[in-house]
Amino acid sequence: MIAIIDYDAGNIKSVEKAFSYLGKETVTTRDEAVILNAEGVVLPGVGAFGDAMEKLRKYDLVRVIEQVVAKGIPFLGICLGLQLLFEESEESPGVPGLGLLSGKIIKIPGGEGLKIPHIGWNSLEYPAKGRLFKGISEEDAYVYFVHSYYLQAAEESIVTATTRYGALIHASVEKDNIFACQFHPEKSSKVGLRILQNFIAIGEEV
Repeated sequence: MIAIIDYDAGNIKSVEKAFSYLGKETVTTRDEAVILNAEGVVLPGVGAFGDAMEKLRKYDLVRVIEQVVAKGIPFLGICLGLQLLFEESEESPGVPGLGLLSGKIIKIPGGEGLKIPHIGWNSLEYPAKGRLFKGISEEDAYVYFVHSYYLQAAEESIVTATTRYGALIHASVEKDNIFACQFHPEKSSKVGLRILQNFIAIGEEV
């Protein structure tokens, strides 16, 4: 069973549907016992960094997420869920993130022909291919993004995929049992489903 963390964020239904399509049971919950007994835990979301952190604190989910990571349960952040794993975001100055990974979230720079937010399909490159991308070549790796801010990870060694849109964007990271994607695998067709299937397999192996 995959636990999807419920903190009143948007985009949860599409994540549920993608796992269901793959035949994997999910439960959307903020129940600590359920989350800590899951094979894998997902933190999805769209919205503002500061509002999301406020809700995670309100529902006492910061502590639960820290326990998930400490127990070694595979944990996947998607879109805003990736950003929340880091220390800070230019979107919400003065609001600390979860700080589980080192780095900062910054505004995508504007430029000629670039629309912000970045909405659409982009190709990925693998500086250090991670387990989420097993069986996916760079030639096939086109995924769907919706975001105005992007990650600059402090540890380049954790960056498993990048893309370019006005800047070099750290599009996916992996460190120990923490995985995260700035793009939306649940909206990225067959490639995205393969990424989620790989995450399921990681949880089943633990």
